Amino acid sequence: MKKAEPLYVVIVGCGRIGSIVATRLSISGNNVVVIDSDEVALDSLPDEFTGFKIAGDATEVSHLRDAKLDRADILLALTGDDNTNFMVSTVAKRFFGVEKVIARVNDPSNEEIFKEFDIEIISPTKLAALKILAELGVDVT
Repeated sequence: MKKAEPLYVVIVGCGRIGSIVATRLSISGNNVVVIDSDEVALDSLPDEFTGFKIAGDATEVSHLRDAKLDRADILLALTGDDNTNFMVSTVAKRFFGVEKVIARVNDPSNEEIFKEFDIEIISPTKLAALKILAELGVDVT
């Protein structure tokens, strides 16, 4: 069986979620660039992370260019701020032509606007609520 080509992934946000995803993707042999304005967060990535780190505000196009976003297979917008995730995701799709864009959406009331712009979403709030309900035996279908 032929091994899949490594992906080129740009991750915006190096908090708990971003750090875990970046590290796992890197360990799996993918090419990963992480952008975060907090240098401490970038420095906290484990030694297993072999990708690139960019300290800066991802809402500034220059940092997205530095990350070579135009070459990315995937952009993951994983900051804790929905506005930042929306802006970066939209720029990635419309300006840089990234086909697969996934954004973290913290406030479920913001989900529709992301969907209108063809941005895939992950909602930690909704996932946690569904998990709790499932643990309680409540049908969530």
